[in-house]
Formats: sequence, C-alpha cells, structure tokens
Amino acid sequence: MGYKKYMRDAFQDNDVSQERLIEWRDEPATKRVDNPTKLHRAKQLGYKAKQGVFVVRQRVQRGGRQRKQFKAGRKSSNFGRRKVLDISYQEVAERRVSEVHPNCEVLNSYVVGEDGGYKWFEVIVVDSDEPAVQADDDLREMAERKGRAFRGLTSAGRRSGSSN
Repeated sequence: MGYKKYMRDAFQDNDVSQERLIEWRDEPATKRVDNPTKLHRAKQLGYKAKQGVFVVRQRVQRGGRQRKQFKAGRKSSNFGRRKVLDISYQEVAERRVSEVHPNCEVLNSYVVGEDGGYKWFEVIVVDSDEPAVQADDDLREMAERKGRAFRGLTSAGRRSGSSN
C-alpha cells in the first residue's frame, strides 16, 4: 500500500476521536497548530512544510446563522432575520483566520471535525513576506493575491459562488 493511500485511509473525513473534540472545545476559537491533523488533505490543498506556511485550527459555531434580535420597533414585513449568511461554515472560518492574521493570506482549508455545537477547520495560511515563500513560484503567486478569503478565491469560496 502506497504512502498516499495509507494516509487517506488512516484519516477518513470527520474521523476525529471524541476525546480530541473535547480538548478542542476548551481551546481558543483560533489556534495555530504545529502540524496538520490530516497531512494528506493539507498537501492536496497546497501545504508545504517550510518557513512562512502554517496551519490554524478555527472553530465555528453551528446552528442558525441569523442577525441578532432587533431591539427597537420594526415593521413585520422588514423583520427578515433568517438565513442572512449565504456562505458556508468553511468560508466563515477562512474569513475569521484572515482577520486574525492580516499580514498573511489564506491558501485553503479543510474540515477536521464536528460535534453538535461546533465545526472545526484547519486553514492553511501563507506569509507572503517570508523569503522561502518568495522563492517558491506556486506559493508566491497565491500569496500575491490579496484578500483571497474575502473574494471567493479559495476552494470553499469558489464552491459557494461568493466571488465578487
């Protein structure tokens, strides 16, 4: 059995132990991790183990993504609160990581686990000012495109069709 097939079979989608999810719940919502949880998936999406490329685990709360309850009076016809966000949880995670790391660009992301209350994504982030990234043609080209997560240029953004 080849390395890639072994890695793919070892980590099926959402195959994260319950103990690990319990640990992740106590962590901050945005946490930089040393190594990707699913190395095969990270490499498929462009991760390279070099300076300037790192992974951030982002927690997103599941459930109705609605506007807050209105405090003042409204006409009932204007009371549309439901389904405000037309974007996926994955795209929300990418945008939050992009806001926390403003000097870096989001390359891609993938799901690492979910439970009843949260969904966790690992987001691959590239620091465009790093010399090792500047020397790599593929990463440099990606990192030069500013605001990838907000313009729908990641795989999650293209999938939801939210490009501006």
